[in-house]
Amino acid sequence: MARAIETLWRSLAGRRLATLWRLARLIGPLVHRFSRREREVTGTNLAQVYPGGDAADRRRLAGESLTHSAATMLEIGFAWMGEPARVEASILAVHGRELLDEARAEGRGVIVLAPHFGNWEVLNFWLSSHFPFTAMYEPPKIAELDAVTRAGRERMGASLVPTNPRGVAALLKALKRSEAIGILPDQEPNWGSGVFAPFFGRLAYTATLLPKLVARTEARVVTGVARRLPGRGFEIHFLPADERVYQADEVESATGVNACVEAAIALDPAQYQWEYKRYRKVIQEQEGHPEHRRFRIY
Repeated sequence: MARAIETLWRSLAGRRLATLWRLARLIGPLVHRFSRREREVTGTNLAQVYPGGDAADRRRLAGESLTHSAATMLEIGFAWMGEPARVEASILAVHGRELLDEARAEGRGVIVLAPHFGNWEVLNFWLSSHFPFTAMYEPPKIAELDAVTRAGRERMGASLVPTNPRGVAALLKALKRSEAIGILPDQEPNWGSGVFAPFFGRLAYTATLLPKLVARTEARVVTGVARRLPGRGFEIHFLPADERVYQADEVESATGVNACVEAAIALDPAQYQWEYKRYRKVIQEQEGHPEHRRFRIY
């Protein structure tokens, strides 16, 4: 399977983005129809975050989201293996770069919150092409794809570090050198590594790594995404972080992180990866003591 996936990515690396988008528009509806897990999780998440919306509008949005997710998977070969000049040329605009430049001019590092929106591999390409850039890395579930994944993400100079204390230490060192680092703000952390904070009005278990990094480095925080312009290219957006991310209180900081993700999603809700189970953990009050349990809707 790993060999087949790698071969597919290499075969698609030289294709035009318009071709990949046409393929995504064919694959997305098939995923929506035949993949029960993706369809149900996407629909459930959208019902949680847009409860007052029309059901038909949510179904349409779910279909569009799965089409964009299919496009992201098809574009991996382009981002990892395509000619660098072609990938760079596909980035038609960069908004908010001054947020990174100003922070580095002040001698401060930059923490880029990169939610699963648009094509985050293109964002990684741009960041590692223009700045010293470090990001945490967890090997793929298919172990045989580890080498090609690392090569794709590191080819423009990014430094990948493990998701453990050694990796956190590497992030701190990069920030103290006034470099940029990347954090995924919308992945549910392991127990003990997060707090419950509102995400679209519903409590979601959210990582607390960010306030620890800010407290020790005084880094600037921005949100970064590569928004897809279907069939044409991408626009990079860097958005100022919600001010709560700088609070020492972990719940306040996590609330700010989730607000940053919400602001990115507002650029185009269809480009967010809604098929991720963001609300798996909840708090249930029982005899005055909070007890964690799985969220039953999943």
